Amino acid sequence: MPDPTTAALIRRYYDACTDGDLAELGATLHPDVVHWFLAPNVGSAPVRGREHLARYWRKVTRMIDARWVVDHVVTDGDEAVIEWTMFWRPDGAAERVATRGAEWFVLRDGLIAEIRSYYQQRPETTGLDGFPYAERGYAVAGREASDVHPDAVEHRAPPGGV
Repeated sequence: MPDPTTAALIRRYYDACTDGDLAELGATLHPDVVHWFLAPNVGSAPVRGREHLARYWRKVTRMIDARWVVDHVVTDGDEAVIEWTMFWRPDGAAERVATRGAEWFVLRDGLIAEIRSYYQQRPETTGLDGFPYAERGYAVAGREASDVHPDAVEHRAPPGGV
């Protein structure tokens, strides 16, 4: 059973990413946070520092109309591993796609201090071949929320570009 405090912090972080809310992002992030990205994704260089990471997500969410949904959480002390779905709109696309990923979180002082992100972002929906996402309560097309993160639909990327 995941620690409810850690799971809530991670959902709060993703809701703030979706909303592009700098203050709320700042409230979830340790001042010295580092977010590591899997290469060769575009923008795979690590992002360091609370303010820099908060501004990074505000920019990204506006550029791609993103919504993050936490699908599964496993916690152990000051660490957590999650599976997530990001719904977004590739450049010029009419339809949103879903990118599936996993991340490892390290907490310090009750805040997110490190994120190691594992996914490949492609302009089409990605996922595990044959995995029963809907049956397991994960986010799917037409339901941009999950059993773990049912209120994800209440959050929305802010309008406007970068």
